[in-house]
Amino acid sequence: QVQLVASGGGPVQAGGSLRPSCAASGYAYNSKCMGWLRQSPGTEREGAASISTGGSSPYFADSVKGRFTISQVNAKNTLYLQMNSLKPEDTAMYYCAAGPSACRYGGSWWLSTLDYWGRGTQVTVSS
Repeated sequence: QVQLVASGGGPVQAGGSLRPSCAASGYAYNSKCMGWLRQSPGTEREGAASISTGGSSPYFADSVKGRFTISQVNAKNTLYLQMNSLKPEDTAMYYCAAGPSACRYGGSWWLSTLDYWGRGTQVTVSS
């Protein structure tokens, strides 16, 4: 059974930082790619960042590149998303996700890579 539980979101002012984390268990141990999805009201869920198992090859959506970093520790048990210089447009529900295939890049990469996600954590950035 896949269990991916995100936490650490919250309200923050524009320009501030947050560091959501994800506790992974069950099937997630066999994943080759992990990442973060986000969804704002009225929009489709989109990929924000991904990382290959073992912590290599971090990848970011253009909208967050240079501001977000992703890291994985404890042999895939915990995934972090360091979010700096936050903007109001970053306001969304953030979901930790995983998939059995290697990370892919470009286009709507998350659709063919991150098959499972769990409970999200809300990030609200005020101007």
